[in-house]
Amino acid sequence: MPAYKDNAKGTWYAAFYYENWRGQKEKKMKRGFKTKREALEWERTFQQQKASNLDMTFASFVEVYTKDMEVRLRRNTWLTKKHIIETKLLPSFGGKRMNDIRPADVIQWQNEMIGYRDEKGNPYSETYLKTLHNQLSAILNHAVRFYELKSNSAAKAGNMGKRQGKEMLFWTKDEYKKFAEVMMDKPLSYYAFQMLYWCGIRLGDDDDKIRLNQRKPSKYKGLSRFGPEKTCNESTNL
Repeated sequence: MPAYKDNAKGTWYAAFYYENWRGQKEKKMKRGFKTKREALEWERTFQQQKASNLDMTFASFVEVYTKDMEVRLRRNTWLTKKHIIETKLLPSFGGKRMNDIRPADVIQWQNEMIGYRDEKGNPYSETYLKTLHNQLSAILNHAVRFYELKSNSAAKAGNMGKRQGKEMLFWTKDEYKKFAEVMMDKPLSYYAFQMLYWCGIRLGDDDDKIRLNQRKPSKYKGLSRFGPEKTCNESTNL
């Protein structure tokens, strides 16, 4: 595995040939390494990724997972997954080799996530905890299905959190009419709520439909529900 000195810049670079998925030889080069060791380490990691060698670190496999999955998912979906990976998974598993991640490691990470409290003393919600676990499990399962990792340690450790959050309540038609009467002297707000109520709009549902389950504005006391649950087949941007 060669590395070369760029005498003009005082840095190192790696240059080598590898076989792509079509079986063709391609040249790979990357410059700007401060040391020869860094250049050789980058080449070794690249070769491991191409050879699907699960001796690579979790952080290196995330790069493989990203290349496999990013183009298959909607942008917002991928950005959500990316945020979870970067903030919740890489800090704990990034330096571990894929073959060395054990169920006990996952359990310790789960305990950290369950024990987390923000500045107000609030923990992560049950649905968010489940989302975090599902993302870790998805990455490991991808390695099992397509890159011959022996087992999914997240699946063995078991899930955390719950799938469904708190039950959502909705305004009845009569309740909404009472609310609308109060809002009629504020045209912009009135028409906005009219659209929300009668179209049942909420962006971001996974099934490409739009559903209304907004909570009521807190200043309107006595109104405990907001709008009927409706679906629209066309997306609406507000």
